[in-house]
Amino acid sequence: MKGLLERVGDGEILVSDGAMGTFLHAKGMGVGECPESWCISYPEVVEGIAAAYITAGAQMVETNSFGGSSLKLNAYGLRDKVGELNRAAAALARKAMGSNGYVAGSIGPTGHIAQEEGGEIVLADFYEAFKEQAAALAEGGADAICIETMSSVLEAVQAIRAAKQTGLPVICTFTFELGRRGFRTMMGVSPEQAAKEATAAGADIIGTNCGNGIAGMIEVVKLMRAAVTNIPILVHANAGVPVVEDGKTIFKETPEYMASRIDELIDAGARIVGGCCGTGPEHIAAIANAVRAAQQV
Repeated sequence: MKGLLERVGDGEILVSDGAMGTFLHAKGMGVGECPESWCISYPEVVEGIAAAYITAGAQMVETNSFGGSSLKLNAYGLRDKVGELNRAAAALARKAMGSNGYVAGSIGPTGHIAQEEGGEIVLADFYEAFKEQAAALAEGGADAICIETMSSVLEAVQAIRAAKQTGLPVICTFTFELGRRGFRTMMGVSPEQAAKEATAAGADIIGTNCGNGIAGMIEVVKLMRAAVTNIPILVHANAGVPVVEDGKTIFKETPEYMASRIDELIDAGARIVGGCCGTGPEHIAAIANAVRAAQQV
């Protein structure tokens, strides 16, 4: 099997997976429970989620390790479990995928703010936390590291630098919301700035996840592609913007609707396409069908 970067570099469009947290809550994970702990306490559930997405057509699945850095796990009293949890997360995804596709080790933001941005964390602490997590994901069998849902360029750059130490391809995605100044992260970063700075830091694939339904992602990808023309772009779109009905948060974009916008997303520059919050195997199956149809044209 060709490597991930080789395939997207050749112009192939790959299908990624959908939401992890949404699926875990559906399987019984309680509010306030550590999602990463399920890699040890309920490994069959975590592996089964990956398997469901693979059956639906995902050629790349992410690990259940989004909050697996020491800075994040410390809030659950699990600081000393970074290695164990991340290795298990990668091993479970690897077991589900086998040799038929790719495992991306998920690294999310720490929830802390850098001193330079008014917070309490020095950049070296970000780097060390991400380095420890990325190394464990690589040891567990990840094919790439996917740094995702970033809002701070400073934190993202430290994550990229740390992940590059594994020797694996590094993906970095940011989350944008549409406001008066256009699309921006919570820290005020534009898609153009995110694309340029992530690429300069060494990211092999850039992109966007969460925050938007698929229509918003089309616009974000256009902006990123205009800023950086020579690097693959990954998109994990929500199933729409979340709304609260009868006390429940729901996502209204159907699999059919998301699939109907795939051609536009590809035309904008996306090379890896999957889902984020609110998406499930049905969404990924519809996206996979649309991607296959697009590549046959």
